[in-house]
Amino acid sequence: MADNTRSKVVRVLVLTGYGLNCDYETAYAFKLAGATAERVHINALISREVSLSVYDILVFDGGFSWGDDHGAGVLEAVRLKCNIGEALHEFIEQGKLVLGICNGFQALVNLGFLPGFDGDYDTRRVALTFNDCGNFRDDWVTLLGNPNSPCIFTKGIDFLQLPIRHGEGKFYAPPEIIKRLIDQQQVVLQYATPGGDLAKGQFPHNPNGSLHDIAGICDPTGRIFGLMPHPEGFNHWTNHPGWTRRKESEKRRGKQIKHETTVGIDIFKNAVDYSINN
Repeated sequence: MADNTRSKVVRVLVLTGYGLNCDYETAYAFKLAGATAERVHINALISREVSLSVYDILVFDGGFSWGDDHGAGVLEAVRLKCNIGEALHEFIEQGKLVLGICNGFQALVNLGFLPGFDGDYDTRRVALTFNDCGNFRDDWVTLLGNPNSPCIFTKGIDFLQLPIRHGEGKFYAPPEIIKRLIDQQQVVLQYATPGGDLAKGQFPHNPNGSLHDIAGICDPTGRIFGLMPHPEGFNHWTNHPGWTRRKESEKRRGKQIKHETTVGIDIFKNAVDYSINN
């Protein structure tokens, strides 16, 4: 019997407006991953001009929502929670996917969507605060993925490099919360050295001082994922800072680089494939 599940169109809502500035790249990345992505202004959701219910994936993308006044992601979280909080909870209860990148990750923890212990998507338990280095970091980092994590987005990904650009990316939580995240395999990504060892807080491999080198976490279901690095920023192999060296190396060996999918796009493709089959 033919498999007709691939004919499903996966619809992705990428938030835009009020300082969010990674919406185009994020929508493009989902398009490369096989989805139909739409940039939707936050006000269109709040006014009910656009219904969240028709989408399969909701993305809180990067930027500086509301200028990061009162803390990164705080006003975005408050505005959405106070106006469409019930619709957001219904979206989660329906088993759909939520992704938060950088400023979006900050919004998710402020909403209480992460870590989501015991199905509680209201209580704020963790924070993303000012980098220990005291300044904004625009760089590339090496990351280790947790193969035991339930995270839908990172299936099959255990080592990757992605760009970062943030001033408030330090993951912080009380020791008992960190322990629970680790015990429940909700720590999805950790900062590492280029050689593949955990950064152990060492700058610049851990660019912000995150406790336990945490760069991304998920909820217990694996359907809500937040990370500080930008997977949409690695949508083509020439995005990587080492692409010219790689090109020359392949040339000297008489080879050409194939038009391969980047690990950044793999993250989005995992989400799209899950939505097609569930």
